[in-house]
Amino acid sequence: MKSNMIHSVLTGVLAVSLLLSVVFCLRAINSTRETRRLALQGRQVQFEQAKFQNFANECLEYSKTNAAILPILESVGLKLVTK
Repeated sequence: MKSNMIHSVLTGVLAVSLLLSVVFCLRAINSTRETRRLALQGRQVQFEQAKFQNFANECLEYSKTNAAILPILESVGLKLVTK
């Protein structure tokens, strides 16, 4: 009788352990997917920032030879108004 009780308890513990393992595995998979998705978005943001910075630098260089662009640069805050 005691042997059957111990086997039943151990089988129940094993079933709970198996269920928790599946739950934690699924959570780990979802967390990994979310991390990869966020990392991709972060790289896209960095790429866009680099493109904008490059464009802004080109505009500032262009303003040295063509002053007509200065009002536009001042309106967006890329070049300070000097008086």
